[in-house]
Amino acid sequence: MVARNKTSQDGSAVQEGSVSTNQVAGKGHPTPSRKQQQAARARPLVVSDRKEANRASRAKVAEQRERARLGMAAGDEKFLTARDKGPQRRWVRDYVDARTSIGEFMIPLMGLVLVMTFVPIPEFQVYSVLAIWGFLILAIIDTIVVGFILKKKLASKFGENSVQPGYRWYAAMRILQLRVLRLPKPQVKRRQFPS
Repeated sequence: MVARNKTSQDGSAVQEGSVSTNQVAGKGHPTPSRKQQQAARARPLVVSDRKEANRASRAKVAEQRERARLGMAAGDEKFLTARDKGPQRRWVRDYVDARTSIGEFMIPLMGLVLVMTFVPIPEFQVYSVLAIWGFLILAIIDTIVVGFILKKKLASKFGENSVQPGYRWYAAMRILQLRVLRLPKPQVKRRQFPS
């Protein structure tokens, strides 16, 4: 670089190549050309180590799935499915989770009846099957009653015309599951009904 003399504003000569203590130095290197910038950003279309790339991709997908699973379990609206989204569905979930339903004991009882059918006494087997059918009828009646209760409560809470369809089926599917297996996980304690 050739040093040239310049005249500063006060008239004294300043050499361009030198840096004085009161001057701010420039960036110190030329601006890269477009070709250089593109070359610096270039990534190969096919990576050289495919195993490592696949491993990294699987790890990234697994992390996203885990984050979505935890968000779904926590009831985070961003991670919920279309079936579970909205304030009415949240209210129905909270109402169902606050009560103790007959239907949530259906799966353990069916397992018990299945074990009892292996008992070699025929009368015992017949009574166990009759008991499960009676329990099933009680669970269906309980589900229907909850559907009518929800219709009244949703109409008073959200307005008669704004109640979303399908809330009865949604509540029934949640009632017939064990509380610990429900997704999204229950956000309220027993007897803590939503207002």
